[in-house]
This record gives sequence, C-alpha cells and structure tokens, in this order.
Amino acid sequence: MISVHVPATTEPARSAPRAAVQRPEWKETLRDGTTVLIRPIRPSDTEVGRRFIQDLSPTSRRFRFLGEVTPSVQLLERLTNPDPARDVAFIALIADGARKSEIGVARFSARSDGRVCECAVVVSDDWQHRGLGTILMRHLIDVARERGIECMYSMDNAENLGMKELAEHLGFRRLPDPNDGAQVLHTLDLKAATV
Repeated sequence: MISVHVPATTEPARSAPRAAVQRPEWKETLRDGTTVLIRPIRPSDTEVGRRFIQDLSPTSRRFRFLGEVTPSVQLLERLTNPDPARDVAFIALIADGARKSEIGVARFSARSDGRVCECAVVVSDDWQHRGLGTILMRHLIDVARERGIECMYSMDNAENLGMKELAEHLGFRRLPDPNDGAQVLHTLDLKAATV
C-alpha cells in the first residue's frame, strides 16, 4: 500500500467524514460548444455505465482500471452506489436519440479519517480533448474542499499522458509509485492549491 503525504494541519482529525454535498444536475459547455448534463451518479445508472465501460477503447479501459476489466454486475453496482459518507461521483451525459449516453465520470473516495481521498476520472474516447475531464475534476475538487479533505491523489499508469497533462493543468504533483514502476502517483494539496 502506498503512503500519501497529508499536509500539516492545526485542526483536529475528524472521527467521521462529512455527509456528501447534495448537488442537483446542471449543464456545462465544452470547448467545442457542446452542452453536457452533469449530475451525481445514481443506482439507476447501471445500464448507462455498462455501455460506457464497454465502449471505452482497450487503452482507456486499462488506464482507468489499471488493467483489463469487464463491467460485471458487482463492479457496476459498486460504481453506481457510492457511499454518501465517503464517496462522490459525477457523471456527464449527452442526449443520444431517445436516451442519454454517459461520456465521462469522475469520482473520489475518502479514507476513514476524512483527510485524504483517492480520485479517478475517465472520458469517452470520442469526447476527449474538449475540456470535459477538467470540468469534472474541478467539480470534484470543489466538493472535496467543501468536505474538508486536505489531500487528493490518483494512481495512474505512467504511460497515461492524458492524465499527466490534466493533473499538471490542475496543479497535481507527479511522483513515481515506489511499489510499481509502471504507475505514478498524482497528489494535490487541497489546502494550498487553487484551480
């Protein structure tokens, strides 16, 4: 298990994380002018989530899950039922005929002390390089700060140049994973950084 540095604080450690901040759905405009709907993920998003994972390229799937994965019932249930005390997940949707299609998702899960959270973001291959990853991560960072989280980190494949660029853009620090040479660790001090 990798150790993540938590910035020094004068506040006492919390015994339990705060409840999730409730946010309604809202719309965002991407760099190409496309409007997308963003909202918290719901248990009813299982099917849209399954299609999203299946439609990711093998490389995007490997970068997101750090290996090959199939969207099993157990995985989809875990991804669409975040624990409101520790987890936050935002989903980005667009109209696709009569239904909505998922084109991106960002999430974090806080440790039991409520001071550190692990995050992940993935955008559909066809929707990359339009600013969606930045939009999703900024909302995630805002919520983490609102909840008093001090440090956010992401474990990523060292070859994932898209995540490297996004992390640098958002002010994350990049470090080698001491336990796995194929991975890197991106960390963001939420008490000091502004994005």
